[in-house]
Amino acid sequence: MIMKKTDMLYFACDYMEGAHENILRKLLEINLEKNTGYGFDKYSKSAADKIRKECGLNNQAEVYFLTGGTEANTTIIDALTMNHDGVLTADSGHISVHESGAVEAYGHKVITLESNEGKVSAQTVKDFLVKFNLDASKEHMVYPGMLYITFPTEVGTVYSLKELEDLRKVCDEYDMPLYMDGARMGYGLSSYNCDVTLKDIARLCDAFYIGGTKVGALLGEAAVFTRPLKVRNFLTHLKCHGGLLAKGWVPAVCFDELFTDGLYYKISKHAVDLAMQIKEALKQKGYKLYMNSTTNQQFAVVSNDFCDELSKKVSFDMWAPIDDKHTIIRLATSWATTQEDVDKLISLL
Repeated sequence: MIMKKTDMLYFACDYMEGAHENILRKLLEINLEKNTGYGFDKYSKSAADKIRKECGLNNQAEVYFLTGGTEANTTIIDALTMNHDGVLTADSGHISVHESGAVEAYGHKVITLESNEGKVSAQTVKDFLVKFNLDASKEHMVYPGMLYITFPTEVGTVYSLKELEDLRKVCDEYDMPLYMDGARMGYGLSSYNCDVTLKDIARLCDAFYIGGTKVGALLGEAAVFTRPLKVRNFLTHLKCHGGLLAKGWVPAVCFDELFTDGLYYKISKHAVDLAMQIKEALKQKGYKLYMNSTTNQQFAVVSNDFCDELSKKVSFDMWAPIDDKHTIIRLATSWATTQEDVDKLISLL
C-alpha cells in the first residue's frame, strides 16, 4: 500500500479531535446567549442534574465542571486532604508517572504501591497502612490521607466490582477517602469485561471525575462529590487553583449533550469495539501484547526496526523500551475513530 504523507493514520491518543457534532451544534445554537459565569448557568444545572440521576445520587451530591484532568486531580486531592497528607496510588498511577509532579507541587507526596496490571489491590493497601500505623515514628512521616485509583488504569485494564468494594472496605476501616480518576471512564464502562456501573462508582467513591476531554467533549471533566460533607468550599479551592472557568457553561454544555440519550456510552462503546478489532489483529498477526487491555488503548511489543517503519505511516505513542531491540507502542482509538482507518492500520501490521 502506497500512502502519501497526508494519509497518515492517527492512533497516538484519544484527544486529537474536537468534539462530537451534537456538542458543536449546541454550542453554535447558543453562541449569542447571555449566560451567567462560573458554573451558575442553566446548562451547568441541567448537566449536573443528569449526572446525579445517572449516578443514582440525590441533590446533595455536588457536581462541578473543570477544564482538564491534571487540574481535576490536583484540585480534588488538595480539597480532600490535609496539608500534611500524602496520596496512595499504584506505581503506574497517572499522578505518579504522567503529571509532572503536579500533585506534589501542591504539597501532597505521592506514595506508590506495587500494582498488578495497573491495579492496586486492597491487600496491598492494607499491608501498607498496617505497617505505617505500627511505626513508632509515624508522626514524622507523610500521612497516607487518600487512596487514588484510575478507571480504567493507565494500561487499559479495569477494576472489577469486587476489587472496588474491597478497596472501599479498607478505606472505611482507616477513614480514608477513595478518589477515582475517570479520564477515560466511558471506555472503562464500555469494556466487555466490566461489571461496574456508574452507580457502583458513585456508591463506592467519595469523589471521582467523569472524563470528557478524551470522550467526545470539546474540553472538560465533571467532578462529582458523593459525600459532600467531606469537602468544604470546593468552588473556592477551584478558584485558588486557577481552575474556575468564567465561561463555565462551555464544559457544562458538553456534558449536558453527552448525558442526553446515552451518547456518552454510545461513543465510548464505538471506540472500544474498534480497539478490540486492533487487539484481535495484533494477536492473529503474532504480535506480543504488553497488557491484556479491554479498553480503547492497546499495547504491543514491536521491534525497533518495525517501529521506525510504522511511524512513517501511523502516529502512535512510544510507551516504553523493553530492551535495546524492542519497544512497547500504544495504539489508541477514540470516539471519532473510523472503521476505515482501523482497516488501514490492520493492513499495515
